[in-house]
Order: sequence, then C-alpha cells, then structure tokens
Amino acid sequence: MLVTIERLTKFYGKFTAVDDVSFVVQPGEIAGLVGPNGAGKTTIIHVMLGLISPNAGAVRLFGKSLETDREQILQRLNFTTPYMAFPARLTVLENLTVFARIYAIRNPAAKINELLDRFGIAQFRNKPISRLSSGETTRVGLCKAFLNNPELLLLDEPTAYLDIQAALQVRDVLLELQRSSGTTILYTSHNMHEVQRICDKIIFLQHGKVIATGTPIEVTRRILKEHREAPALDEVFIRIAGRQSDEAASN
Repeated sequence: MLVTIERLTKFYGKFTAVDDVSFVVQPGEIAGLVGPNGAGKTTIIHVMLGLISPNAGAVRLFGKSLETDREQILQRLNFTTPYMAFPARLTVLENLTVFARIYAIRNPAAKINELLDRFGIAQFRNKPISRLSSGETTRVGLCKAFLNNPELLLLDEPTAYLDIQAALQVRDVLLELQRSSGTTILYTSHNMHEVQRICDKIIFLQHGKVIATGTPIEVTRRILKEHREAPALDEVFIRIAGRQSDEAASN
C-alpha cells in the first residue's frame, strides 16, 4: 500500500475532527476524499503532511512513518490548496524558484517554464503574487505541486477558484500524470462531477467517520441503497449534506 491510514483520530477539546478513520490507497490510484464541510478531509491531509499530530492511530506513506522518515517521505510527495499563502511581494518565478531549491530540482528554470506553460500562466512569471487573481494564484500552487514529479500528490480542493476551462485543464493534466508516471493522487473536492470523472476510489466521510468506500458506483449504491447503473455522486452528496443539516436543526 502506498498510503495506509489506521484508526486515525484527531480531536480539539470536545470536538472530534477525525474519528477512528482507516483506509488505504494503492500505488497509481486516484482516490477522492469527499464529504460535507467539517467531515475531516483537510485534517486528514494535514496529518499526512506532518503539519498536525494525531491523538491516536497511524499514518504510513511509502511504507514509512513520518515520525522516523519525515524527510524521505516529504521529498517524494507534494501538496497544494487554493488557500495556500505565497510570499506576496515575490514574483511567480521567484516563489517557484524557492520551492525548486527546497526540492533540489535539477535545471529548475526549465522545469518552472514547462509548468507555467502547462497551466497557462507563463505571462505572469515576473508578476508579484499580490497582483494575481485567486484563480491565477491557484495555478501557481499547482505548478508548485508538480515541481518534484511527486509519487504521491495531495490536492485539497485544487480547482475551487478556477473557471470551467481551467478546471478541465487541471483534470486533464492530472489524468495525463497518472497515466504517464503512475502518480498516486489523494483528492478532496466538493465538485462531485469532477470527482466522479477522475477518481478510481471514493472515501466518503461524514462527521469525521468513513461511511462508505469503493468505486463511484459502489459508493452510490451503498449510500443511496438503490441499484444504479451509473454513479450519481451529486445525489449522494446532497443526501448526506441534507441529512447533516436535519441533524443540526434538531440539536
């Protein structure tokens, strides 16, 4: 297993953000970690990055533990989110050059230029981050995520600020990367159509717990409790979110 999460638990005071979560992701899979707001998706990713420590459970990446092999693990993965903050006064090129040095990228200028072209922001290379739109900054984050040709890519709502055309471009790049390099991707998003199109496996969370795992069609059938011929993750999400709203109103 490339990713193994075993009985992961994280709480803040009386609030349990992640509650006894277990799942695996095989090499080369694109796995969707999905669920309503507050389901625990981002917390799990932050634990996997070593940004926060769990209260219980274990995370193993590439068969290794962050506690003993942190540097080796982090060199082999990457991460982005549209909520990432870059140094605002540095240009796009300067920001990416800093990350290229961190990852010890050979010929960083060529790699950066390739990624800027791929994500359609080459014209912004000398523009300060502070002068970019949210969508443009999101694409800088995606360039950063691909710098080291990661074996494992953690993407937290990577298309949240992108227009439809740019989101489709990102989806195509992810699928191309998975096909050509066998990259494993763990992907969070509220866009169920997007998740349904690209993910091999779905890990559906609610209130910090896994409520269903499997292919998109398996998760659809399990949660809707109906036989379906095609996945319907939009319906699944609406059903779970509606149930969560009803529970909140009754408390």
